[in-house]
Amino acid sequence: MDYKPRSRGVSRLYAHLILSTKYRYKVITPTMLERLKEIVADLCQKWQCELLECNGEPNHLHIVFRYFPQMQLSKFVNNLKSVSSRRIRQEFEAQVDAVYWKDVFWSESYSIDSCGNTPLEILRKYVQNQSGR
Repeated sequence: MDYKPRSRGVSRLYAHLILSTKYRYKVITPTMLERLKEIVADLCQKWQCELLECNGEPNHLHIVFRYFPQMQLSKFVNNLKSVSSRRIRQEFEAQVDAVYWKDVFWSESYSIDSCGNTPLEILRKYVQNQSGR
């Protein structure tokens, strides 16, 4: 199996995170999506988790990552949403301001699922094939 040793134990933990834009508005452009992938990769590295796939459509983003038991998922997700929202709003200000009149980007809610027995390759292919264009 694909277990990773860490601290006093071993683990094999994968998660599938879905973030939706506020009001599910179709605001994510292909250029924005590429930048979001870079931001997510950077944050995963800082949180010591492994980004496996990241892709999305104009109104949502899929992220598949590996994490360790010590990581607090809710704090990671909140940090990911805050940082990516702030950076996207700064870097694509005109595009985002054309859609949102407030300082928002992501919906307050999110979906996160463990990938326990799902064959990881099937999940990765699903995320890779996300495209609303």
